[in-house]
Amino acid sequence: MGNPVAAEIAVERPAPRARIGSVRWTICAMLFAATTINYMDRQVLALLKPTLMHGVAQGGIGLTEESYGTVVAWFTAFYALGQLGAGRLVDKLGTRIGYICIMALWSLSAMGHALVNSVLQLGIARSCLGLGESGNFPAANKTVAEWFPRKERSLAFGIFNCGANVGVILASILVPLVTVSLGWHTAFLITGFFSASWILVWFIKFRKPAQHPALATTEFAHIHQDPPEKPSPSTPWIKLFGIRQTWAYAIPKFLTDPIWWFYLYWLPGYFSDKFHLSLAGLGVPILIVYNSSAIGSVGGGYLPAIFIRLGLTPERARVTAMLLCAVMVVPVFMINFTHSEWTAIGLLSLATAAHQGWSANLFTTASDMFPRSAVGSATGIGTMAGAVSAFLFAKYIGHILQLSHSDYSILFIIAASVYLLSLLINVLLAPGLKKVELSA
Repeated sequence: MGNPVAAEIAVERPAPRARIGSVRWTICAMLFAATTINYMDRQVLALLKPTLMHGVAQGGIGLTEESYGTVVAWFTAFYALGQLGAGRLVDKLGTRIGYICIMALWSLSAMGHALVNSVLQLGIARSCLGLGESGNFPAANKTVAEWFPRKERSLAFGIFNCGANVGVILASILVPLVTVSLGWHTAFLITGFFSASWILVWFIKFRKPAQHPALATTEFAHIHQDPPEKPSPSTPWIKLFGIRQTWAYAIPKFLTDPIWWFYLYWLPGYFSDKFHLSLAGLGVPILIVYNSSAIGSVGGGYLPAIFIRLGLTPERARVTAMLLCAVMVVPVFMINFTHSEWTAIGLLSLATAAHQGWSANLFTTASDMFPRSAVGSATGIGTMAGAVSAFLFAKYIGHILQLSHSDYSILFIIAASVYLLSLLINVLLAPGLKKVELSA
């Protein structure tokens, strides 16, 4: 006879928890790869700037400081303009085909840089690249909305947004090696090849959750654990401008996105001017700051999940995470009072990490507030606002530094204060991240 006690224990033992599956994280890995390539393509021009400034006889195209600024401005302008059309394109065609169309234009434009022989041609190629790259974040954000439950979306965004930091680091390693060995034309071709290869992988591997052959029932249920959305019509993007939630997302993007561009393009100059570091000496500070921002991207994206486990609603968890990140940025204003290189590195590492955590959660508010049919368009509006502001702020930075003889004080005060202001605007315009209900 069997042991009745053992039998009773066997009966009462809970069934093992079903494995959820990880297909959604494979999708996130593809978004990470796309964002890495995105920032690699952006950085190539900055890295090749000294080479392109040589005359044609010396292998360059005669680029000057002024014409370089003009080329960058055109890239930013077309990047901003492309946000509206890119988001709308993804909403109309869907993430699979829409992302392919975006990446195709982006790849051809990146590789087209290898054909330029003049500053005018470089400006045209760069404008086309800005137009193509403008679709990455609207398409990626819509993909996250399709493939992740609300509690995981900011973490997914934080992970794929790390590609921004990885792309800069990889470009800094790869481009000089390729340029020395094979020439600057090949450097443009190599990064364009990466984006073209991504298209093939995306076409083969990506499907919506309901159509994906490898998606288990348990993971499908996990993805769709949130209350089902009411069916909503396809909405013209112009109509979104009349919705408070659009501005609750776009105004914070307008205020805080330029701070990241400021860090991206002016930190080397700051360390050089403030601490008189040589080009070789800039490597360690920049590497520390960028790696810190990558940690902040993932960590900030994971914060809402922690707060949800502590009992907060998803909406309160998102706002609390944004508040924490906004507060962590504030100490950066103290950089104006330090004479220590390592203190400055620490303050900037904290600020950039907090920005990426903020960005991961702010991006996710678009999918929190808008139905999936409008996420791409809403994200495009917000990203366009950020790009326009980055263009204007870049002009302001140059003007201020010229007048003040490279005094960065006011810039760091602005960087320390705009996040809390942005959060206040978000909360006032969309309290509780209220969901938008669109009518036909």
